[in-house]
Amino acid sequence: ARRPFNKIQIDGSTSLAFTEDVGKRYEAYGWQVLTVHDGDSSLESLRIAIERAQADLFRPTLIKVATTIGFGSSKQGTAGVHGAPIGHADLAAMKTSFGFDEKEFFVVPDDVQQAFRAAGAAGSAKHAAWKAVLAGYALKYPDLAAEFERRRSGVPPAGWRAALGELTFDKPLATRQSSQLVLNKLCELLPELVGGSADLTPSNLTKFKGAADFQAASPEGRYIRFGVREHAMAALCNGMQAYGFLRPFCATFLNFFGYAAGAVRVSALSHFGVIYIATHDSIGLGEDGPTHQPVEALLNLRATPNLLTLRPADAKEVVGAYMVAIDNSKRPTVIALSRQTCSNLAASSADGVARGAYVLAAPGSGAPQIVLVGTGSEVQTLEAAVELLGDVRVQLVSMPCWELFDAQTDEYKRSVLPPGVPVLAMEALSAEGWCKYAHSVIGLRTFGCSAPAKEVQKRFGFTPENAAQKARELLKYYEGKVAPCLYDRPDN
Repeated sequence: ARRPFNKIQIDGSTSLAFTEDVGKRYEAYGWQVLTVHDGDSSLESLRIAIERAQADLFRPTLIKVATTIGFGSSKQGTAGVHGAPIGHADLAAMKTSFGFDEKEFFVVPDDVQQAFRAAGAAGSAKHAAWKAVLAGYALKYPDLAAEFERRRSGVPPAGWRAALGELTFDKPLATRQSSQLVLNKLCELLPELVGGSADLTPSNLTKFKGAADFQAASPEGRYIRFGVREHAMAALCNGMQAYGFLRPFCATFLNFFGYAAGAVRVSALSHFGVIYIATHDSIGLGEDGPTHQPVEALLNLRATPNLLTLRPADAKEVVGAYMVAIDNSKRPTVIALSRQTCSNLAASSADGVARGAYVLAAPGSGAPQIVLVGTGSEVQTLEAAVELLGDVRVQLVSMPCWELFDAQTDEYKRSVLPPGVPVLAMEALSAEGWCKYAHSVIGLRTFGCSAPAKEVQKRFGFTPENAAQKARELLKYYEGKVAPCLYDRPDN
C-alpha cells in the first residue's frame, strides 16, 4: 500500500502553508524525478531509485521518499514528534516492536556493524586503488600532478603576491573598476578562481579578461551567471569552497547582501574563505536612491564573527584587499567597492591594508592635534579637508578593515590613533560602531536620498568643508582636556 508523504512541519500539517507539487516543479526544471512509496520499510526500493539516479548521466535527480515521521512511535505522523523527544515509555515500546531490548542503549547490532565495516573495507580498497592511479599519473605527468596537489592543498601558486603588487594605476578609478583590473590579473595567476555576479556583471565589473561562461555547453568556463539569486549564489560558493580545488567569488550590490545574509553567515561559521564583492557601497551611488543605498549593511557584516569586511580607499588598497582575501582561505571576505571615482592617494599602501588601518599622512612636525580617519571613498574627502586645516597638526588615517585593526598590538594601535588625541571619523554609511575608535563621526543616521552623487554627499555632510568644520568643533570641545583613549579598555 502506498503511504502518504511525510507532510509534517513544526506547526502541524504542511497543508497549512504549502500545497504545491514539488515533483512537478523539478520536472519543469528538467530534472529526473523518482518516487519511493515504501520508504518506511524497503531498503531495496531506495537502492533501486539511487541506481536509476546514478544511471542518468545528463540530468540531476530528485528522489521523493514516502515516510512516516516518528515511524513506530505512538506519535507517528504528527507534529508532536517533529522536534521533541518521544519519551522513555514510548521509546521502550518502539524498541520492543522492532525486536530490540528496551533496556539497552547505544547498542549497534552485529549485522549493522558488519555492514558498515564491509563498506569501510570496500572504501579503503577503492581509495588505495585511486592513490595508485594518482601515483602513476604523477610519474607520467609530473607538472599536472603537482598542480593537482597544489589545488588540493589550497595553497596559492608561488609568486602570485609579487605579481599582483606590480600592478600600476595611472588614473583615478572607481574602486569597482580597480577591482576588475585586479581580478583580471588574479584570475590569470590563480586558475582555481571561479565566480560571477547576481545579474549585475556590467555594474559589479566581475567578468575578468578571457573569462568564458560556465554553461552546459562550456563546462570549462570559469564565469558563472548566478541570476537574481543572491542567497543561492552565496550558498553555491560555500559548496565549491567546501569541496575544494576551487576558490569561489561572487558579487552583487552591497545593499543586496541582505538577501544573501544567511549563506554569508554559513561561510563565516564554516570557515569557508569565499570572496564576496560588494559594489555600490554607499550613498555615493546616487540616483538609485535609498532602496539601493546601503546604510546599515556594512555594520551588519562587521558584526558577523569570523568575517573580514574591507572597504578600500583607492586602487592600491583594492590590491591589498584581494591579497587579504586570498591569504584567508578559512575566513570569508567582503570587499566593498565604490561606484564613484576615487583618487589614487599618494601614500596608500597595499601592504597597509593587512593591518586594518595605517597612517597616510602625519604632521610635518610635532605630535598630532587631531586624527581624521575614514574608509573607502571618504578618505579622499578627508585628505582634501587636511588642506583646509593648515594651522592644525593633523594625522590622516585610512582604516579599510576594522577586524584586522582590532587584531593589532596596542603599540601599533597607539601609533595610528594616539591616546589623548581627538579622532574624527567619516564614512558614508551608518555612524554606528565608530564609537570604538572616534570621538565624533560624520556618518548616516537616516536613509539616503535620490539625487546625483555629489548632491547626496553635500546634503549629508560628506564634503571637505564639513569635515574641516567638524574637526575644529571637536578640537574646541576637547580644549583644555584630554580625549579618552577609546580602545584602552579591559575587554579589548
